[in-house]
Amino acid sequence: MDDIDLELGAEDEHGGFDTQALEAAQQEQQDKDHQQGQQQAPRKKKVVKKWRDEWADTYKWAYVALQEGSPRIFCRVCKEFGRKHRRNPYGNEGSRNMQMSALEEHNNSLLHKEALRLQAASRDKGHGMLERPVYIKALLSRTSESIIEGVARRDPNEAEFIQAVHEVVHTLEPVLTKYAHVLERLLEPECIIIFRVPWMDDKGEIHVNRGFRVNFCQALGPYKGGLRFHPSVNLSIIKFLAFDQTLKHSLTPLNLGGARGGSDFDPKGKSDNEVLRFCQSFMEELYRHIKAHQDVFTGDIGVNSREVGYLFGQYRRLTGHFDVCLLWWASRNIRSIATAATGYGLVYFAKFLLADLNKDLRGLRCVVSGSGKVAMHALEKLINFGAVPVTVSDSKSYLLDDDGFDNIKLALIKEIKFQRKSLREYTKRYSKARFYEDAKPWGEKCDLAFPCATQNEINHSDALALVNAGCQVLIEGSDMPCTTEAAEVIRKAGIFIAPSKAANAGGVAITDLEAMQNSSCIQLSAETIDAQLQDFVRTMYLKCLGVANEYGFPRGAPESLVYGANIASFLRVAQALLEQGCV
Repeated sequence: MDDIDLELGAEDEHGGFDTQALEAAQQEQQDKDHQQGQQQAPRKKKVVKKWRDEWADTYKWAYVALQEGSPRIFCRVCKEFGRKHRRNPYGNEGSRNMQMSALEEHNNSLLHKEALRLQAASRDKGHGMLERPVYIKALLSRTSESIIEGVARRDPNEAEFIQAVHEVVHTLEPVLTKYAHVLERLLEPECIIIFRVPWMDDKGEIHVNRGFRVNFCQALGPYKGGLRFHPSVNLSIIKFLAFDQTLKHSLTPLNLGGARGGSDFDPKGKSDNEVLRFCQSFMEELYRHIKAHQDVFTGDIGVNSREVGYLFGQYRRLTGHFDVCLLWWASRNIRSIATAATGYGLVYFAKFLLADLNKDLRGLRCVVSGSGKVAMHALEKLINFGAVPVTVSDSKSYLLDDDGFDNIKLALIKEIKFQRKSLREYTKRYSKARFYEDAKPWGEKCDLAFPCATQNEINHSDALALVNAGCQVLIEGSDMPCTTEAAEVIRKAGIFIAPSKAANAGGVAITDLEAMQNSSCIQLSAETIDAQLQDFVRTMYLKCLGVANEYGFPRGAPESLVYGANIASFLRVAQALLEQGCV
């Protein structure tokens, strides 16, 4: 009788049912029986053959492979065994039923079904087959596993949200014994709003888009979160962003809840009048679900000062209130630094991290993705600190300047983006620069990487390229920039990670200054605001390190900031939920 453990198995290339392993095991068993003076009954051989044929016909998803010298039965999709049990491949009907029951149980498990669904999604998107299970059970306790399977059972089609939950939950193992029931409550949003957004283009044709607002958790204060207008927007993405925003606010000393919203509307290629009509239609429905002093809106991908102004104007027209879109209503200095705060904060965070590694930003080669607000202001601050940023990118290409960008070159890039032209225009003035179509910048030689584009922009192959390029530190400018497989590669390579919850929270810091200026009419200088931003980022960095060290992740460990940020943010919101009772 052999133990079957839940481990990853080798892949099988063909689609048939491999019987060689069973035949080898059968011969070994017969030799052993012969040495003991026992003879295998002919009838039992027929049973074995019948059993093997049933497997081949019925369980096409299963295959046999040797694991540590013993034949094991694997799931072809996620390459795992059934539940741990004992088996005798040549035993009676009872042992056969035992094995079949375990395999069927595994085949019907949520883990297996989620692997199937994500593989199908990968094929549809042209990404190829997933190379490994999405969830590695060896990393998870029974409590963690049950929480993740509960989310997958409730929201089986929300891949991004499930991924975000998985990435957080496995880092919360040190505190789940006490707070597992609170985490299950937190993972269900307080309110989800989905609505129709009809609008008319300049030709008089009517279009319909879908709008979303997810109010995730208000335990710490009013809902705050950005609006995103992009064709990829769906409920899963908005939920993961709102969940991440909740933890990001909880990590700060500010009393803010988490929310996000947006639409699958694409502002690119639209006239100002078309964007205006869409924003007015969007707010005409959304205003019914938001309240003064309860909801705070900011921009995100596709929502810049133009869109925020249109949205705020329509809200004011409909309600007569002025206190929802704080970023629009703030003073000029606040609005200017708030736009830059996230990008500046990334670089400040990198500076503090490098100082602990006895390094300095000056002269370090940096790869930056994206060309939006976060990326542009990160480039600006990197240049000011003497670093050498060499790339920017858009959705389908990237620009490389081996000499590094300076303030004059950065001004040209901003002008190109303002005119909505291709980054290729840059090479007309700087001929040494190179423009790569249908490519990402992660294979370029670098010391630091700043992903500032969107979620899951770094996949498995990108992560391998990043490791081979010599990257030592990854500063997450976008939320959840790495796929599950990419994160595993980066973790194993020992690259230091600055998690987005802490590293890109600079914009959150401005909220406190917004509130102070709006209530007291005190005007702060840009220098004062920038100094307070640096102090805020330093506090966040030290908090992450302190909590990580408290729970056994020492200073200098590549993943200490990830664990520290997740544990610290979760504990604060969990304690608030406990104190407020059944809410």
